[in-house]
Amino acid sequence: MNTQNNAATDIAREAQKARIAARKAEDKAYKEKRNKLIMMFFLFVLAAVAIVYIFPSGVKFRYAYEIGKPWNYESLTAPKDFAILKTKKEIESETKELIRQNYAPYFRIDKKTSENMIKMFEQASAVNATKNAEPYTSYIAYKLKQIYSDGIVSASDMAALEHDQVTNVKLRQVAEDTAGTDYYEDSYIERIFTEKTAYENIIEKAPKNLDKNELRNYDINKYIAVNLTFEREISDKQKEEISRSISRSKGMVQEGEKIIGKGDIVNNKTNEILESLKYEIEQNSKNTHNPRTILGQTLCVICILCAFFLYLAFFRFRFISFRNVSFMLLLITGMCALTGWMVKTSGDGMGAMVYAIPFAIVPVTISTFFDTRTALFTHLTTVLLCSLISAHEFEFLLLQIIIGMICISTLTHFYQRSQLVKTALIIAAIYIVTYIGLALTHSSGFDWSADGEIIIYFILNATLLLLAYPLIFIMEKVFGFVSDITLVELTNTNSPLLRQFSEVAPGSFQHSLQVANLASDAADHIGANAMLARAGALYHDVGKMSNPIYFTENQNGFSPHIYLSTKESVKMITSHVQDGISLAKRYGLPAQIRDFIISHHGRNIVRYFYNSYVNAHPGEEVNTADFSYSGKLPSTKETAIVMMCDG
Repeated sequence: MNTQNNAATDIAREAQKARIAARKAEDKAYKEKRNKLIMMFFLFVLAAVAIVYIFPSGVKFRYAYEIGKPWNYESLTAPKDFAILKTKKEIESETKELIRQNYAPYFRIDKKTSENMIKMFEQASAVNATKNAEPYTSYIAYKLKQIYSDGIVSASDMAALEHDQVTNVKLRQVAEDTAGTDYYEDSYIERIFTEKTAYENIIEKAPKNLDKNELRNYDINKYIAVNLTFEREISDKQKEEISRSISRSKGMVQEGEKIIGKGDIVNNKTNEILESLKYEIEQNSKNTHNPRTILGQTLCVICILCAFFLYLAFFRFRFISFRNVSFMLLLITGMCALTGWMVKTSGDGMGAMVYAIPFAIVPVTISTFFDTRTALFTHLTTVLLCSLISAHEFEFLLLQIIIGMICISTLTHFYQRSQLVKTALIIAAIYIVTYIGLALTHSSGFDWSADGEIIIYFILNATLLLLAYPLIFIMEKVFGFVSDITLVELTNTNSPLLRQFSEVAPGSFQHSLQVANLASDAADHIGANAMLARAGALYHDVGKMSNPIYFTENQNGFSPHIYLSTKESVKMITSHVQDGISLAKRYGLPAQIRDFIISHHGRNIVRYFYNSYVNAHPGEEVNTADFSYSGKLPSTKETAIVMMCDG
């Protein structure tokens, strides 16, 4: 009876110990999870601060409208007095006309050039002077003096004058003595020559008694050179003054004046007033740090990042680590920074240059290192944040969400470079087709002159997507990830390490191939990374290359263990794990592959030699640590699969 009571007490005590151990394990797991979430929370806070700082300062115009369609908001009245701005075309047209009427570019006459050229001609004429040549040389000398007096400009300067439709020019005359001052004389564009027209003028204006063919024999072009130098600085200053003199407005809207009523059609005149109001609101707040605007931006950023935070916390907790989360947030913040920079540097402050940014790089890289669902959530987070910076939120979001979905669908497993090229071509086509579809739904329709620039940006976008290939390689090295492309390279049996493995330990290599086939098939069935399992299995026993003869699969009827003690044999067997780690580091294998090497036996006992020792030493208390591997337990599906397949 006492024996039974003692046994029951022992069982109860062991059960209590087990419960305490389980509770401690739960507490430890809870603390680890809590610490990870706290770490992730601070990373998200830093990302939110950085993104809000990146946002362009100033208030965005809250109304979205389109010419030819009804106004969908309440009646709008002017919040204050503001000017009605002229359109870009109107300003360009007025500037061009004013320049045509008033612009007179400045040129400096180089008298030395003309004097030297005329002197050279006169010297050449004196050498070859004959009675028959005298009329020709006299005429040429007279025309050269006349032409140089009017001035000769370069062909490029003449083209610029004709482009600006210039009629007058100002020629700087240099004072004859040092005491005098330079002065400018007005001249007409019709009087100025280029080298070509000067030559033609000499030939065509020759008197009838002179033979034109004979004139051409005097190599007149040798003595014709540019003697008018364009004074760009002073001319450009005059141009700028003319441009600044043009009024940018063409009327005023008084405070409280009705701009448009609900349901009214937005016409061209109303559109000009709305655009002027938009410019007034955005420009006045651009350089001011409005607390209300910053608060609104902060709230939006927090809500978007919070959604991403909850997704990772509840559905992808296995991805939560400092490396993984910081990588995702850096990618998101980087795209926001690029978008903000594009918006700030574009011509109108909110230009179409944003469409040149390859946002599809986000889902490509995330799906390569993690999974497609995380890639989609990361992409959605990125484009939602960037839409707060872009001018046309709906259009931007529609295009980028479609592109992200298409990219993830067409590039599920990124094994070959050709896949990225095909995806880039598909993305370019989808961008263009979707944008044309959007344009056709508008009353204005698709206009190549207006929308052609955006189409070019889409093509540039798809071209820049090809940068994802070298970018993935850089990210692998910086963050320690491993991509499918790298795994394909690692599973190539012609790689230096595997080729050496097959030659030095052929039996172990064949065993690794069998384990790789089993592991990849098993991983594929349970939704794990089959390529990673295959690569890890191929290298898991690579440490056996150090002492291949001590393993059964490499022996040919002879075992060297007969000359070793049991513990020495165990040491030779278990050493292949550390030898494998050393080889992996020497050949630069990723940390994920090294995990397979160190965990494929875990801390298991080398059962054969353990049993042999126990049988040879009955009654002796055996320390199992002397017969166990010193590795670690598998921590992923893939390493667990390889451990079981190896067993």
